[in-house]
Amino acid sequence: MFHFLKSAWALLLGMMLLMVGNGMQGTLLGIRGEIEGFSTYEMSFVMSAYFVGFLGGSRLAPEMIRRVGHVRVFAALASFISAVLILYPTLAEPWAWVLGRVLIGFCFSGVYVTAESWLNNAATNESRGQALSLYMMVQMIGIVSAQGLLMVADPSGYVLFVIPSVLVSISFAPILLSISPTPAFETTKPMSLRELYHISPLGMVGMVLLGGIFAAQFGMSAVYASKAGLSLRELAIFVASFYVGATVFQYPLGWISDRMDRRVLIMFVAVGGGAGAVIGWIFGDSYPMLLLAAVIVGGTTNPLYSLLIAHTNDFLETDDMAAASGGLVFVNGLGAIAGPVATGWMMEVFGPPGYFGFLTLILVATGGYAAYRTTRRASPSVEDTSVYAPVMPTASPVAVEVAQEYAIETQQEEEEGQQ
Repeated sequence: MFHFLKSAWALLLGMMLLMVGNGMQGTLLGIRGEIEGFSTYEMSFVMSAYFVGFLGGSRLAPEMIRRVGHVRVFAALASFISAVLILYPTLAEPWAWVLGRVLIGFCFSGVYVTAESWLNNAATNESRGQALSLYMMVQMIGIVSAQGLLMVADPSGYVLFVIPSVLVSISFAPILLSISPTPAFETTKPMSLRELYHISPLGMVGMVLLGGIFAAQFGMSAVYASKAGLSLRELAIFVASFYVGATVFQYPLGWISDRMDRRVLIMFVAVGGGAGAVIGWIFGDSYPMLLLAAVIVGGTTNPLYSLLIAHTNDFLETDDMAAASGGLVFVNGLGAIAGPVATGWMMEVFGPPGYFGFLTLILVATGGYAAYRTTRRASPSVEDTSVYAPVMPTASPVAVEVAQEYAIETQQEEEEGQQ
């Protein structure tokens, strides 16, 4: 651990600053949109636009890196992020924000691909598990810290837009000045969607639905809180509660998943998340109950991402796992594009409670489909299942692939130890 931190602390610091900037801008736009008088439906397209760009960036960034190199791609994309953050309050129009969100989603995706490939290069086989754990901690610390920064200035002014712009600009320095070797860059071609569905219907369908859930959580939670009339402090704590829940439940659920039929666990976790959403739907007028709902929803939806990948791996040969993860990340992105728009429609029709209504419907549908799939084929024995590798939905396909490689190595070491 110490050796890895010594070699990669600057990279992790830079990534944390990027996460602070990203987490802050998403929540801030939800608040500022209410101040500017944007409708819920208009804000849903603004939030959806980020995932359009993110999906495009995850597909195009690898080719950009191969053509011009890690350093140029990282510096160019991060510069665009900083510029767009400054332009948001200057061009306070829904169409301008939609374009800005597409661009910023594309750039953040490319930056994550670049930085995560550097992170993987900095880790050895022995320290890769620690690197992934530290990276997840950095992501969570960055996003949660971002919510606290919202209270340092008036959201109707410019200062809160300047802060993430400065943080993103500063993040260049520790990354670009401390990383000397540029890693070789290769990604596995994603598996075809038809083949992926044939191998794991639950993995593919679950990932599409989960994309919508996570996008609603990441993109529309601040819009909901603004429409529900929460104060700035209450809003910041509410949004942070989703990620606190994710941190608390990620590893316990992963431990359980390696010891039982993952389909059954996915069913219970999804239904449990739906129950949490029902709490927010019915008791949304009570702020403590609202926080409880956020912790439960965040604590179930984030681990579901890793559970669905691990479940799919249970039906794959080792050599196919990386390709399958690329396909799962892609369909998750498709669901993420639709999620904010569907949430916005629900909130337009049913008011702010429609936010939790959408989460309830999709989580219960996920749990119901998992229950159905348990009747369609037998589960592999626990001894034959793959190892759970925790990874956040905010990660790029590179981090997901690295997590897969680590899971494969861990599984192989366990099998060798048993022989």
